[in-house]
Amino acid sequence: MIKPRIDETCGIAQAAAVLGDWWSLLVLREIARGHHRFDALVGELDISRKVLTERLGHLVEHGVVERRPYQTNPVRHEYVLTASGHGLLPVLVGMQDWADRFVLGDGSLTATTPGGDGDREAARIAALPGSRVPAGLTLPSTRGDVGDVVADAGLTVLFTYPATGTAVPPGWSRIPGAAGCTLENRLFRDAWQSFTAAGATIHGVSTQRPDEQAAFAAAEEIPFPLLSDVDLELAAALRLPTFRAAQQIRHKRVILVIDRDRVVRHGIHPVADIPAAVAAALEAVREISGQARSTA
Repeated sequence: MIKPRIDETCGIAQAAAVLGDWWSLLVLREIARGHHRFDALVGELDISRKVLTERLGHLVEHGVVERRPYQTNPVRHEYVLTASGHGLLPVLVGMQDWADRFVLGDGSLTATTPGGDGDREAARIAALPGSRVPAGLTLPSTRGDVGDVVADAGLTVLFTYPATGTAVPPGWSRIPGAAGCTLENRLFRDAWQSFTAAGATIHGVSTQRPDEQAAFAAAEEIPFPLLSDVDLELAAALRLPTFRAAQQIRHKRVILVIDRDRVVRHGIHPVADIPAAVAAALEAVREISGQARSTA
């Protein structure tokens, strides 16, 4: 309980009063991942219905989550994040980033992961195929609009990267795995027609501001949109691996192939050999497209 005289003006204490509970944080995590209905939340969290009802009621009461009816007979509700709830996504991603580095990792700052057995970040990406990207997940685009992270037709190749252009901070090259983002964008640019011919749309994503991305895209003549995950919506939705540099959360490199039904079909992480990873993504697109044609 908050001590009125000591903590009533402390934002940390007030936030803890709303979120300082294991289940409340995990409920928010799952809603951010696109699990909006009560039974889906029960299944994902393996939580008792009584506890989930209490936590959802608490979050609704504090304006973090909103109940919306999706069925009238009988009345059933789904739970979605409010503006206040979306404002907490950087907190969730920051907690994940801290735990990946200091609890699950050895504390070193790195923009990559070793992969293999025991690598928790790699395990999260390996578990993504078969899952769905939440509907309505849109990000600011270098095309001047807000674009869906998944194309409405064919396949989407979504690749995340730390930073490009002049926005990289001092000491960037000393962070293992950080350098190479310009190369990655150029390789996808050069293979863009091959991906298009195979039925795929390319989306690049970083946490840089849209204006930073737009300047880079113009200078490098990038033919596909770069999307800005500056508010960490995508990172939270897919629990993507990140690292913090120059006081900003950055994406580690991940490549995903997603179908038009928003189902992740293929994932690549870690991306240590960038040319090989781009070639592997194109091979995966051709294989998935070939399977779709054979069953049509």
